Amino acid sequence: MNTTLQSAQSLAAEVVKGLNGSIPGVEVGVCPPAVYLTSVAEKLRGSGVVLGGQNASFEKPGAFTGEIAIEMLLDVGCQWVILGHSERRQFFGDTDEIINKKVLAALERGLKVIFCIGEQLADRQGGRTESVLETQLSAGLKNLTPAQTDNVVVAYEPVWAIGTGVTASPEQAEETHAFIRKWLGQRFGQPIAESIRIQYGGSVKGDNAKELLAKPNIDGALVGGASLKADQFLAIVRAAGEVATMA
Repeated sequence: MNTTLQSAQSLAAEVVKGLNGSIPGVEVGVCPPAVYLTSVAEKLRGSGVVLGGQNASFEKPGAFTGEIAIEMLLDVGCQWVILGHSERRQFFGDTDEIINKKVLAALERGLKVIFCIGEQLADRQGGRTESVLETQLSAGLKNLTPAQTDNVVVAYEPVWAIGTGVTASPEQAEETHAFIRKWLGQRFGQPIAESIRIQYGGSVKGDNAKELLAKPNIDGALVGGASLKADQFLAIVRAAGEVATMA
């Protein structure tokens, strides 16, 4: 719930200008507030930067005041939608069951999904990280077909590292990503698990992005606060480009 119309447009324009074309091996997307999607889409046109929504309802268009339909996101040019973000879970009652309905609805209607999972600080300290993530993965991806995984990115966001300035160490993040990859392999088979992108989200910045993204099981970043400043966001994108070149 950030930016104004003017700042959202300016931010998108700065990102497009800063990229000056595509970066090999890196896909870049932005997910502005729903009221600014159309305006931001105009700034992204022809740039290669893709557009996404921050949330969507699983219901078909109809009498659901205040909600955003998947069809509406598609209509304004979105290719992606973020579902299961920790703030939706924590503040707005998005249960695993609701998130699963959203995931399946989005994929069935042609929208790609960034599916978020993550544990609270008490879970991390209590040694429950893997059990919490397993529950979120099992419930959130319930009834997903192997073919649908082509259009899913999993984003691991340790809730204790979001907006706190605290970042999971590259080793902590890699260990957790490896667990997620293993779970995906058991659920969908190893070839599919290897093909699914697993992003890290939790105080990613330009100065720590390269070290995080260089880890074998970290395939990208779901950027929060640093996405509100073009130079910081672009620094992360460039770090991803450096890692992609090394691969």
